[in-house]
Amino acid sequence: MSIFDDRDRAVYVISVAAELAGMHPQTLRLYERRGLVLPGRTQGGNRRYSEIDVHRLRRIQSLTNEGLNLEGVRKVLELEDEIARLRAENARLADDQRNLLQQYRREIVPVSAMTSPFKFPIG
Repeated sequence: MSIFDDRDRAVYVISVAAELAGMHPQTLRLYERRGLVLPGRTQGGNRRYSEIDVHRLRRIQSLTNEGLNLEGVRKVLELEDEIARLRAENARLADDQRNLLQQYRREIVPVSAMTSPFKFPIG
């Protein structure tokens, strides 16, 4: 098991996530209120951020540094999420197609390999 298998586990408290992302904890709260990041919650209601959340926070920071406002950032993130979803679906469909082709290749018998019980005289 690699460390990347746990990238979506919400383990970082807000202060640690803020430090890892290079921003103030209040900024994380603002981004959550705006729906840009959705941290996990403990049973007591405390926020917990995952490695993926921290990466997303860095992406938000990068986009705002490039001059986008938060609505622009939201749109870019939505489009990037949609692209990732479509790429994953495309990869799954390509795998399905490869599997079907392999299955058909096993089932198809070439005519030259078939032997006919009927012999017709050539005439």
